[in-house]
Amino acid sequence: MKILVAPLNWGLGHASRCVPLVQRFVDEGHEVILGGDGESLTLLRRHFPRLRYVYLAPLNLRYSAGKRQVWAMLKALPKLWAWSVKDHTMLKALLREEHIDCVVSDNRFGLWGAKANCQSPIAKSQEPTTFIYITHQLHIMLPRPWKWLEPLAERLHARIYTRYNKVWVPDFEDIRQSLAGELSHTGTQFPIIYIGPLSRFDKSQLSGTGDRYDVVAVLSGLEPHRTLLEKEILARYQDTKERLLIVEGLLHHPNTRIKRGNITIVPSLPDKELAAALAGARHIIVRSGYSTIMDLHTLGLLADSQPPATIELIPTPGQPEQEYLAMWIRQKALF
Repeated sequence: MKILVAPLNWGLGHASRCVPLVQRFVDEGHEVILGGDGESLTLLRRHFPRLRYVYLAPLNLRYSAGKRQVWAMLKALPKLWAWSVKDHTMLKALLREEHIDCVVSDNRFGLWGAKANCQSPIAKSQEPTTFIYITHQLHIMLPRPWKWLEPLAERLHARIYTRYNKVWVPDFEDIRQSLAGELSHTGTQFPIIYIGPLSRFDKSQLSGTGDRYDVVAVLSGLEPHRTLLEKEILARYQDTKERLLIVEGLLHHPNTRIKRGNITIVPSLPDKELAAALAGARHIIVRSGYSTIMDLHTLGLLADSQPPATIELIPTPGQPEQEYLAMWIRQKALF
């Protein structure tokens, strides 16, 4: 089969959780095409340099510098709509040129289709394309003053994913085991397939050796809050003796290592080095994004008792789903 895998370019989490899917498709002998834009596509290309890739519609958003993002997101809605329309148009053009058996979209709203408008004319005798949507947010959470709009937000999201043939949720179906809690569980009647947590890491990567640090901070997400958190961490540890590693999550920056006394700063790290650094740390600082939580779970760093490191989950300001995830993980007493 020929499969197009295309994650949303909103931080690196959507792309990183597509890595194990792409690897599985490749191992099964399928022809995989990588799709997307920005650092999200860069991450996939670094993992799979031999795979063909196609550019899709670019999405360039920034958060507000404040702690509330509602107005910033409301102002971004026309841009999101225009982006999804352009994505859909580019997909239709691609499918007119060649037959693709399956399109796997991780939260790219416009990568749906139907035989009438997306099927290649030269491939009418072939099976129609299957469109799969990946999300962990079936239940949409909004800031407290806007909670009354959550049912409407869920219906709008449902209008998106019901255009696809299937919805894959990277979580456990049993909410008692769930890493996303209410976010990934809702009363929708649309067929939902729980495929289990997805992570670019696996425990075999923990055998790597390298420098050990007291504290490892892995930054992620949109600007300006990625940079603001980096500055906060630097200020916290610059006058201490604790050995701190900051992984900036900047794939397009030169891969240089900066040392400032007890602090080491790198734009990014290969998976094996990052896994080893996390496993060897006494304290870990990360955003409470869902892909990060799946990574920590996969590496065994979210333990029922005696966790190997203390973990500081810091929600991105104005992101209710990250606030909920941090609370959910703590309530499950995983660390």
